[in-house]
Amino acid sequence: MEQYDVIVVGAGASGLLAAMRSAETGRRVVIVEKKRQAGTKMRITGKGRCNITNTASSSVFFKHIHPQPRFLKHAFSRFFSGDIIDLVNQLGVATEEERGGRVFPKSGQASDIPEALVRRLHELQVTFYFGCRVEALLSGKQGVEGVIVDRGNAKEKIKGQSVILCAGGKSYPATGSDGDGYELARSVGHSITTPHQALVPLETKESIHPKMVDLILKNVNASVWWEGKKHTEAFGEMFFTKYGLSGAIILTLSRRVVEQINQERSVQIAIDLKPALDDKKLDNRLLRDIEKANKKLAINLFKSWLPSALIPVFLDLTEIDPKTPAHQITAGQRKRIRKLMKGLTYTIRGPRSFRESIVTAGGIPTGEIHSRTMESKLLPNLYLAGEMIDLDADTGGYNLQIAYSTGWLAGDSSGHSAGR
Repeated sequence: MEQYDVIVVGAGASGLLAAMRSAETGRRVVIVEKKRQAGTKMRITGKGRCNITNTASSSVFFKHIHPQPRFLKHAFSRFFSGDIIDLVNQLGVATEEERGGRVFPKSGQASDIPEALVRRLHELQVTFYFGCRVEALLSGKQGVEGVIVDRGNAKEKIKGQSVILCAGGKSYPATGSDGDGYELARSVGHSITTPHQALVPLETKESIHPKMVDLILKNVNASVWWEGKKHTEAFGEMFFTKYGLSGAIILTLSRRVVEQINQERSVQIAIDLKPALDDKKLDNRLLRDIEKANKKLAINLFKSWLPSALIPVFLDLTEIDPKTPAHQITAGQRKRIRKLMKGLTYTIRGPRSFRESIVTAGGIPTGEIHSRTMESKLLPNLYLAGEMIDLDADTGGYNLQIAYSTGWLAGDSSGHSAGR
């Protein structure tokens, strides 16, 4: 039976930082990872480029984190965006800042980040158990005492003075985040806020016109409606898929949408194609263009107003014959055009599966974790970090920073507590 000071479950962003920091305190550390390599999910983040973090202040971070951002105040004060940037730079990975404060490896290769962290862990003589699943936590009167590991051909106990659970959520289960960490936490008394998809594409009840698939809309405003009221909105870029809606602003809005869908509410997303123009200004523009067009065909007018892929949809919904002379477009038809431009609306059927969800909302409630150490309030010497915790954020590097900060703090706390 192997004996370590600290056992880290999971070799994702939080697990790698937890193991590194714990080993830096002089502890003997082992990482148990069910996949055959470290950082599997990190290697596909940011469309394969890895949005490492964001240079925004912690107060801005808090505005992008749900549902209890202030829980992270201490973790961010100990290890924040500047620290992870400095760390990967010191490990030989050059970085660059892009629009919105997003930080990426200058190489454009997401794999550079986990590989650099793994090199550092080897320098610190951290042991890796790859292809192994943790089946149970061992606990006694003094708290957690180790884990039971399934190594494929046999099960064995690994003893440890501390265990750090960094097993991820349920998003992208092919990378190893299949939700089994929740069951480990539940087995020792933790409650689990029901996990659901966040930062996920949405399926619509209405079919998407084939010509619209992959159409990218920039500088549009999308708003979320239920029970006849607008509840939230986002401005930026989105695109259509064969099943519905995706893109940055749709992912940002998806968390609220999924919450309401789970409460069996009917939810709509309205897309404002002309957010710079209010209804009156838009009507004046349409009228002016119609008057200038004179005897030109209606379809030619639409070409000046919309991306070509949207024109068949608008002609159908406004019941305008494309060969209608522009000057024959009626006030009623102009009103319908204006209404669609300011609110092309889709009813949401639901989210895509966890296989396409960037992060998981829900998990272990923050109220069950000591924010200054990441130690469980229910079982001494058990630490919790990363996506397992009921914390998630918008796109922009915020989610990975949560993983780094909570992982680093858990590693630091467990490292200093081991052997006390």
